[in-house]
Amino acid sequence: MIYVDTSVLLAELLAEDHAPPPALWDETLIASRLLEYETWTRLHGRRLAASHGESARSLFGRLAWIELSATVLSRALEPFPIAVRTLDALHLASIDFLRRNGQQIELASYDIRQLEAARRMGVPVSPLTPRPAG
Repeated sequence: MIYVDTSVLLAELLAEDHAPPPALWDETLIASRLLEYETWTRLHGRRLAASHGESARSLFGRLAWIELSATVLSRALEPFPIAVRTLDALHLASIDFLRRNGQQIELASYDIRQLEAARRMGVPVSPLTPRPAG
């Protein structure tokens, strides 16, 4: 199972300078509900909700969701192997929760700090050989 963070979904939606390979979307994917909120906030902030909303909903439909439960939120309060930002802590806590419950998880992300924290936690990183955007 591959945990997708917001950087991957936004790269797909916004045709940034990198984008995940199309085959990623055929995998079994999971994300924190946080991804949905982050995505909408970014789309609204760029005034792209009308033009990109349907594509976002389509990508959301390919994901299984993990909620921000009290257990996940409590884990986010604990230290991580390196300093992380708040939202990264919530994503990493979600991954940790899944792993503690027997799931084999890889992380797909373009966030270098989050990837380093995940590696130090023993989380395998999904190779994102990017296709050129555009």
